[in-house]
Amino acid sequence: MVVVGSAARDVAADDPRGWRLGGGAAYGSLTLARLGVRTACLLGVDEPAATAAELDVLRAAGVQLQLVPLVRGPIFENVETPTGRRQTCHSTSDPIPTSVLPEAWASAHAFLLAPVADEVPQAWATLPQAGATVALGWQGLLRDLGSGQRVRKRPPAEAPLLRRADIVGLSPEDVTAETPIAALTVLLRGGATLLLTRGPAGGLALVVGPDGEASRTVRFPAIPAAAIDPTGAGDIFLAALLATRLRPRLAAHLGPRGDLRLAAAAAALGVEGEGLSGIAPAGRVIERAQGSVARPMA
Repeated sequence: MVVVGSAARDVAADDPRGWRLGGGAAYGSLTLARLGVRTACLLGVDEPAATAAELDVLRAAGVQLQLVPLVRGPIFENVETPTGRRQTCHSTSDPIPTSVLPEAWASAHAFLLAPVADEVPQAWATLPQAGATVALGWQGLLRDLGSGQRVRKRPPAEAPLLRRADIVGLSPEDVTAETPIAALTVLLRGGATLLLTRGPAGGLALVVGPDGEASRTVRFPAIPAAAIDPTGAGDIFLAALLATRLRPRLAAHLGPRGDLRLAAAAAALGVEGEGLSGIAPAGRVIERAQGSVARPMA
């Protein structure tokens, strides 16, 4: 499978470099590889990110990396507050053109499109073949960015990437509190799954009906975690759920909605380390998944 997105450099005062490598493509590709999915990643990198030690972690996990050099790569400063994350953009990102996709990767059976700063153009919707499974990290398309400015929320809107996606991941923090769920599901194609992840509060998985409304909704709990760094939790959850679509055996022994339990367990382990360090192999994820519950909403 193929992952596409830029590597973000997240400001970190406790790292000698002053930043850690992050972004949905990095979190997602490492999660998929650690769960046993053969993974290739087109990763946009600025000059400092191109030599980051975290890239060797991805390679060691089996990720086939192809770096896409960027003049500007995304840099974010994330501050967790009692009312949610306060995020400042220190650099936006150049786009990742479709022309960089290797011909051998075009026939991949699955794609994870993981923009962090609107760097994955809508033309990427035409690249996956008709039968390919496509997951999309929506948050990276919902940010109005300016260097040195607070990140502003962009209203959800019709987009080819949304219509192509089979699974779409989003946090309610990425949209305004007044945004109804129906305003989100109507933008997805019938049969797609919308994941609304809410950190320690768990989340919702909604299957979109042909009329654009949720035809089925499952509430899932979070799995308790000794959180150190919540950055990337939603990206890990999305990638882990995608992994269960591609390797159903991962969640086969976890009971009803074991796919959601496994994804929640992967995210819980992920936040117990700094940056990419918490992303765990399949065995540890399955162990953590034991005992959680997913139930249909009344």
